[in-house]
Amino acid sequence: MITFLTILVALVMLATLGVLFAGMFGLVNGGGNPARSNKLMRWRIVLQAAALLLFLLLLTLLRSARGV
Repeated sequence: MITFLTILVALVMLATLGVLFAGMFGLVNGGGNPARSNKLMRWRIVLQAAALLLFLLLLTLLRSARGV
């Protein structure tokens, strides 16, 4: 379970980074669709929240597995 959560956290973090770069490239190129950039930034926030929650769950499981 811990290994699965570790991999899941890493994947969600990479997805967050990918969405962030996609949104930034759209802004840098200029002339992009503002609605698309806004949607990408909303997805970034959702993915960041998911990454943080999964990370907290992982830390909680690691702490309980250690017996602290």
